[in-house]
Amino acid sequence: MTCFFAFFFAPLNEAVAQEKNALYKWRKGIVKDEFIYDTAAFPSCHSASIVETTAGNLVYTFFGGTRERNPDVEIYICRYENGTWTAPMSVADGVQEDGSRLPTWNPVLYQIPDGDLLLFYKVGPKPSEWWGLLKRSTDGGKTWSAAEKLLDGFLGPIKNKPVLLSNGNLICPTSTEGNGWNIHFEITADFGKTWRKVGPIATGEDNLQAIQPSILDHGNGKLQILARSRNWALIESWSYDNGETWTPLNKTTLPNNNSGTDAVTMENGMHVLVYNHVLPGPENPKGPRTPLNVAVSKDGKKWDAVLILEDSPISQYSYPAVIQTKDGLLHFAYTWRRQKMKHVVVNPKKLKRRAIKDGVWPSVKGYELPTLETYKAEEE
Repeated sequence: MTCFFAFFFAPLNEAVAQEKNALYKWRKGIVKDEFIYDTAAFPSCHSASIVETTAGNLVYTFFGGTRERNPDVEIYICRYENGTWTAPMSVADGVQEDGSRLPTWNPVLYQIPDGDLLLFYKVGPKPSEWWGLLKRSTDGGKTWSAAEKLLDGFLGPIKNKPVLLSNGNLICPTSTEGNGWNIHFEITADFGKTWRKVGPIATGEDNLQAIQPSILDHGNGKLQILARSRNWALIESWSYDNGETWTPLNKTTLPNNNSGTDAVTMENGMHVLVYNHVLPGPENPKGPRTPLNVAVSKDGKKWDAVLILEDSPISQYSYPAVIQTKDGLLHFAYTWRRQKMKHVVVNPKKLKRRAIKDGVWPSVKGYELPTLETYKAEEE
């Protein structure tokens, strides 16, 4: 299933070949590039989450069905076993007590240290009306408990993974879309048995509209979020007390195309961000979901470009997730054109850093990010 090197052997004219070879400079560090499955019973898929289990295995989740928002959309799990991924297995659906169906949304995995594997997901007709549910697995994702409905008003992590803080709290980055876009946090001290809320974060003087945050841990109670927005930029906020209070939302220097991102803090303290480095035109904050980029930072403020995971006028490459496994490798999971789910493994020691200045992705000889006119924004 590995597909990274395929394009280098196809017949290419000289100009295209030069561009592909230049793009290769942005692919250094990749050690595996694969689809999670070849064929499936559903035509459309989206919204990845990936986790390393206590036993050291990988579990991958996403939703699939006829298309997003369709009532037949269910939550699927694939497990990495014996050097390959298991076929997609449905583990949750939106079947209601009266037999009617609603779509499922945005699954998120979390492995309790030496404990259960948690699966958070949403059910509802649309994001402004969905509710949160939780399932647990005691065997690394092979079997799952019955669904637990979260408390009214609680949704669980909305897209990106929870983070276990030094004080023992598990903090879930979440957001709502019903009455404007707002970010808040749901905190549990007992891995999902009891919950409390923090927020929503103040939207600031510019009334910034942001959702789907991810959390970076700078140590000593200092946290940072990066979030999707309707404001042509990735949005940030900072906490200096383990997530109990947060600064008002503020724009970063990085662009955002009104699409999901993810981030993780590595063991060495370096922060990793995966996102579409796309600045939409002034008429609409929604931009194409290609290319898919990776940047790193020591302080969460100054970012360096390191990878381009995908770059094609055929979109979309979106809703990514990123984790670091015990062996130090980075694992990226994301939607590939809404047709398949992708997994890319990266050795962070092999990455070459190039400064992002004034929000502009750096060019290398023979390759620059295509202009916005090359692409067309998606409807979803």
